[in-house]
Formats: sequence, C-alpha cells, structure tokens
Amino acid sequence: MGDSNIVYRQYNGESDLPHVMALVQSELSEPYVIYTFRYFLHEWPHLSFLAYPDADATVPVGAIVCKQSAHKSISNRGYIAMLSVDKRHRKRGIASSLVRQSIEAMKQGGVSEIMLETEFDNYAALSLYESLGFIREKRLYRFYLNGKDAFRLILVVPPPPIDSDDSSGSEGSSPPSNSSMLMYQRQRLRAPPYRAIPVIPYSDDEDEVSSR
Repeated sequence: MGDSNIVYRQYNGESDLPHVMALVQSELSEPYVIYTFRYFLHEWPHLSFLAYPDADATVPVGAIVCKQSAHKSISNRGYIAMLSVDKRHRKRGIASSLVRQSIEAMKQGGVSEIMLETEFDNYAALSLYESLGFIREKRLYRFYLNGKDAFRLILVVPPPPIDSDDSSGSEGSSPPSNSSMLMYQRQRLRAPPYRAIPVIPYSDDEDEVSSR
C-alpha cells in the first residue's frame, strides 16, 4: 500500500528544475545535460510529477519526467523519460504512484500508447511497469552509455468509450462520426502484436525503482 503522507503535484516551473535534476542524476547511471531536462519539462510540464514526504516538505523525494507527441505511424505516443525515487524513501509506493499519475495525464491528452526504456536487469522497474500493464516489445543491445542492454516497454492505451448518454433517440442527438470511428480503428490496427515476458510480481515492498 502507498504511504498516505506522501504529497504529489505537477512540475511547477524552473524552481523545480534543480530538484528534479538532483534526483535523477544521483540515482541514474545515464548522464543528462540541463538542456535535456528543459526539453521535457518546458514542453510537457503537465506530464511530470514530484513526490514530497509530507505537506510541509520543500525538497521532493521522487520525480517522473514524460512527454507526449506524434511518432511515425502512431498519432499520439507518450514516453516516460525519467523516473527516480530517493533510496531513503523507497518501499512506500512512490514510484508506482508517480507512474500512474503520469499515465492518467497522458490519457487525458488522448494518448494511443506509452513507451519507455529501462535497463534489462533492473528487475524492480520491469516488475513495476508490467504490474501496470506494460509489456516488453524489444531488447535493445548496448543501448546505454555504460554498455548495458535495455528493454523497450509499451503500454497500449484503449480508446475512450463512446459517450452514449444521448443514445436514447432524443432529438438533436447523433451517432459518432464515421471519421472518428475510423481514426480509432486505424490506431488499433497499427498497434503491433506485442508479447509479454513474465517477471516476478511487483509489490510496494519491492519498490526499489529508479529507471529511465
């Protein structure tokens, strides 16, 4: 179960940038320059979240950084770029809560799928993401600067249900347009046949996650 004292909020501008950088750079092996952080945080601040140990804390103990944009044949793809939780505050459900909040924010933007990469032997991260519905799409050999392989994980997001509140036949109501239905059908047809590779079940007791 998650810690009820943890406070989550969206990224709130340049004043939060040093905290996000400190968290990510202290926990992840892949180096990022400040321009990389600004690329994500200035363009998609609403998709990034910070976690604080309590309501009075001024320094976050967890952060997630994401983006959402068009990608090749996928009209709307989300991407989890960075996820880090301070070691002293793990096993409290912070990582899973941060990921869930970002997923919900991307869903509000009409995302079709969400992608990320993580080190092939980061079993806690793999277990966390698969517990949230991600599946392994591909192994990327020597993906990181340290020479480690990565797994690319994908979460396919179903289209939102068609609003049927006015489907009783009242005057002025109209069925969904053919163009909108066709758009969703094409998005689903383009989704490749991903296959999951099972890993150990995730629980908050194993919340040792820091991943890209």
